[in-house]
Amino acid sequence: MKLRLMRKNKRKKEFSLLRQREIGMEGIDHRIVSVNGIKMHIAEKGQGPVVLFLLGFPKLWYSWCHQIHALSSLGYHAVAPVLWGFGETDTPTSITNYTCNHIVNDLVALIDSLGVEQVFLVGHDWEAIMGWYLCMFKPERVKAFVCLSVPFMPRSP
Repeated sequence: MKLRLMRKNKRKKEFSLLRQREIGMEGIDHRIVSVNGIKMHIAEKGQGPVVLFLLGFPKLWYSWCHQIHALSSLGYHAVAPVLWGFGETDTPTSITNYTCNHIVNDLVALIDSLGVEQVFLVGHDWEAIMGWYLCMFKPERVKAFVCLSVPFMPRSP
């Protein structure tokens, strides 16, 4: 049984590598950064001003692969983090660590780890809401914000 699982995992890994080569993923670099006590996986490519792509739930960095290639070819440093609890990114130990303030602080720490003061921000789905919060709570860290599919909705009084 164990040998069969090992063979299945090997085939799955080989298929994944072939698929990445087929669509040109080998040019995207991957690394783990330390962000507020958790390890976060990021996919990145390019040099220049940072474009930070925030994913929709429950997506991974791969959702932005075509945009990463396109913007990096235009002189941008495209970065797509894999957010809390997905892929190779750590899961915070307590449910209380998933508040908007925690997530915004994690995004600020990620921006700091990239060595820049400001980013162009692109958010989709649930993470577009976190993008809005980053713009509200830390506007000095965002040059511009592109929000896909989620309009700004202030809280009712």
